[in-house]
Amino acid sequence: MSTVQGASPETGWLDSKTGTIVFLAFAASYFCSALLRAITATLAPVLTQEFALQARDLGLLAGGYFLGFAAVQLPLGTWLDRHGPKRVILWFLSLAVVGCLAFSLAGSFAALLAARVLVGVGVSACLMAALTGYRRWFDVATLLRANSWMLMTGSLGMLASTLPVQWLMPLTGWRPLFWILAVLILLSMAAIAWVVPVLSQAAPLSESVAGLPGEAAVLPAEVAGYGPVWRSRYFRMLAPLAFFNYGGMVAVQTLWAGPWLVKVTGDTALQSATGLFCINASMLATFWSWGMVNPWLARHGWGAIRLIAWGVPLSLLVLALNIAAGSTTGWPGWALFCMTSSVLGLAQPAVGMSFRASLAGRALSAYNLVIFAGVFVAQWGLGLLIDGFAAMGLGQVGSFQAAMAVFLCCCIAAYGYFLSVKVDN
Repeated sequence: MSTVQGASPETGWLDSKTGTIVFLAFAASYFCSALLRAITATLAPVLTQEFALQARDLGLLAGGYFLGFAAVQLPLGTWLDRHGPKRVILWFLSLAVVGCLAFSLAGSFAALLAARVLVGVGVSACLMAALTGYRRWFDVATLLRANSWMLMTGSLGMLASTLPVQWLMPLTGWRPLFWILAVLILLSMAAIAWVVPVLSQAAPLSESVAGLPGEAAVLPAEVAGYGPVWRSRYFRMLAPLAFFNYGGMVAVQTLWAGPWLVKVTGDTALQSATGLFCINASMLATFWSWGMVNPWLARHGWGAIRLIAWGVPLSLLVLALNIAAGSTTGWPGWALFCMTSSVLGLAQPAVGMSFRASLAGRALSAYNLVIFAGVFVAQWGLGLLIDGFAAMGLGQVGSFQAAMAVFLCCCIAAYGYFLSVKVDN
């Protein structure tokens, strides 16, 4: 039997020093992924002006990232389980570099959208590759902490997409920003190629996280696909929450909070970027806190299902209050909504741990598909609803409120389904 360098031969887990270095390498790529995910909220005013975009166009452009992201999640999961995280993420990130360069050269909305979809495909492995590796290489406490801190890194990337981008725009223009992003992705690829171990198919796969016995790396034919994932009651219980509640929260955080601040609250572009900066800073602190307290909560019986059951109603209440307050809802209201919705991020490692390690890539990618399909639908759908309600005669503020009210109803329905399904915590 052979194991990766820095891993225990008994468990396959990495030692703390090696694990930290591997985490940082993956985190660098996820930082770039999150920055690209959220940058359209900051660029919305300039792109709207330069390309004469309507709300539905802006929603589709921002959602194009998530469309490309979601389109490759199913084959991605299989490739991660078969080829390992390192090889897969390096191949995908090369597409992200091409997408960034294409976006910077785009001369039409169609070209922007195509490049945005390609970027989404290219960064689609950043989180899933990391979580698949962590599922195999980290013990349960480290896994829970690493997941939350990866999401914290994502918040840091989204933080960088706000005021720093706004400050750079007068100096560089928006197009050269994507040249810089392409270089950052290349640097993260170099770090991953250097420090992340290649997954050995002969290495022992520890199942102690999920409480399952060890198994061979080669799967029998009947579990080689996604059947065990789709049939899982645990997975199906969480899927509507992932699609509507968590996907919708990401859509607000990465796009619609910006237009709300400009068109409903009446902020300037700089004030909107400052508000987005504060929203993402609050999310960074929130995910850091989850990483600190998660292992303690798990030891004391507060698993993901229990926390979600108690936490989601609070996010629904905040969303309802934000809608009712209308033009008086500034960035603090949307920051509080995102923070209270962050409890749903705990479901991702829980889904991964509910399957054997050799299915982790598929389970995580399938769940990620649900989330990012939800983000795409929410980003484009909210734009369509805003334009639709405006066409029906509602004012600008009323159109935004009505669209968000539809979103709230979908979230309530998803939570009701979650409560109707009974599984062990």
